[in-house]
Amino acid sequence: MSFFYNFFGMHKSLVHKSERGHRAFRKYIQEPLFIWGFALFMALSCVVIHQGEKWIQAKNAEEVYSYHLDWEGNESGAVAAAGDTAELSKLNARYALLMDADNRRVLFEKSGYEKVPMASTTKIMTLIVALENANLEDLVTVSDYAASMPDVQLNMKKDEQYRLGDLVYSLMLESHNDTAVAIAEHVGGSVEGFATMMNEKAKELGAYNTNFVTPNGLDADEHYTTAYDLALISSYAIENETFLKIIQTPSYTFHEQTTGKSFTVNNKDRFLTSYEGAIGIKTGFTGNAGYCFVGAVNRDGKHFVSVVLACGWPPHKTYKWKDTTNLMDYGVKQYNLKEILAAGTSFQQIPVMDSIEDAPVTPYTKDSVSLLLREEEKVSFDVKLPKKLQAPVKEEQTIGEITIKINDEIYKIIPLYSKEKRTKITYEYILKNILSQYFLLLNS
Repeated sequence: MSFFYNFFGMHKSLVHKSERGHRAFRKYIQEPLFIWGFALFMALSCVVIHQGEKWIQAKNAEEVYSYHLDWEGNESGAVAAAGDTAELSKLNARYALLMDADNRRVLFEKSGYEKVPMASTTKIMTLIVALENANLEDLVTVSDYAASMPDVQLNMKKDEQYRLGDLVYSLMLESHNDTAVAIAEHVGGSVEGFATMMNEKAKELGAYNTNFVTPNGLDADEHYTTAYDLALISSYAIENETFLKIIQTPSYTFHEQTTGKSFTVNNKDRFLTSYEGAIGIKTGFTGNAGYCFVGAVNRDGKHFVSVVLACGWPPHKTYKWKDTTNLMDYGVKQYNLKEILAAGTSFQQIPVMDSIEDAPVTPYTKDSVSLLLREEEKVSFDVKLPKKLQAPVKEEQTIGEITIKINDEIYKIIPLYSKEKRTKITYEYILKNILSQYFLLLNS
């Protein structure tokens, strides 16, 4: 494009050398044939040159560069308290996991990715699916099959009717198996249909090593989860205010709709009242699964979910409370919430080729990233950006990425966006400017 600017500059200098030359040049360029021929020449030249530049620039725009940054908040020399880690080595649970409920980061695990039965912790997903796919004012009619479920049960009778909003308390506070089936048949049309809904939701949440067969968690072939998957499901569940309200209710009274028969259900979650900041979630036990418990804590802005599975068998009913307390103590004492990346953080500017503005764009992060971290944990960033961009570039267009690493392991990859907009130079734009200069010269 510099050719055109040089061209006009050269002729301007020539025509201004003398008044005689100036008049002769004006007479010549006013000829119609010259005007149209010149315009056509300019247009074709623009197309050829522009397309050539576009090809070169597109190739250059494909090139990327990466660089590494260390988080300024990194500490050195700190170690976990020996007492806290020692308690974790003594867990009774065969399978255990502690998760940052906000970021789904695993803080501790013991065989946390093995597929195992989970007993009535299944009902966490039962409640999620019911809340998201039915109206709590619905009337649920009890079937023969639902009424036939073994203990623990509400002792429902065939054809009885209950408000769904009442049955969810029976489901979670006392873990009634007949209630779970009645809810499943109402919401899913059948137990099988409801199980399909449960499995679809599990996959949506990233719980890929989970398979539900029953809504109540009674032992069944191919009914399994992992401590990790169950923590994912539970972290999602406690984001629902109605879910939270139900699991934190100490006691609830309701009535059967046709006879008026009254029921009172009481919360069996001892952890809820014994640990500061506890918010539930669900107990479980079967012969295959052993004692199980999923707990949650909200303390000082820290949100933890813990899972203990196969945590002893009779008479060791209390092991699950001790294990959960040790997991939560470890999380509360060892982890602090820290902002590692502020919203709007800018990175090295990137030149934009073929833009009208002739200015670079600034990559930036939209959202802040905060994590629960131990003092000795190190955070670093790997930034990946193109060396050049090709216009057009939209405002908030994704132009790169930053990989967040904790202790050299990838935690998360987040996009980087363009802070500015850049408009593409087109050959129409070039031609317009050339012709405008031409007519300015013509009228001078």
